[in-house]
Amino acid sequence: MKQLNKWQNAIFMVSALLMVVGAGAGIFRWYYFPYVYAVGAIGYASMQMLQRYEGRDFTIRRLRRVMLFSDVLLLLTAVFMFASQDNSLGLDRIIYLQYVNNNWVVVLLVAAVLQLYTTYRISSELEKEAKKL
Repeated sequence: MKQLNKWQNAIFMVSALLMVVGAGAGIFRWYYFPYVYAVGAIGYASMQMLQRYEGRDFTIRRLRRVMLFSDVLLLLTAVFMFASQDNSLGLDRIIYLQYVNNNWVVVLLVAAVLQLYTTYRISSELEKEAKKL
């Protein structure tokens, strides 16, 4: 896998920290929490998309696709955070509470589980590939 340079790695780490702070602040209903999370999610996803795999191993390529899907879920979480901040979508109150309010937590959980799984599996598959050479 292509490694990030020093600046890209710093952006990656700061973005991850911003995502954690934004999601944590969402529990306390801080007004700016979706903005903090969104900036972090954009930086995190963009840095992960820069890490390319140029090999031929099908398993790693499949895991990269799953990781990119979880990046999309992280970005979708930011959209749901903005939508749950207030009923800016113009929906009926019952429909809003049933389908939109705080559902960003579920999407974030799915994205986090996929990120953990793919990160662990990609590193183990890369080690296997390195041992073959």
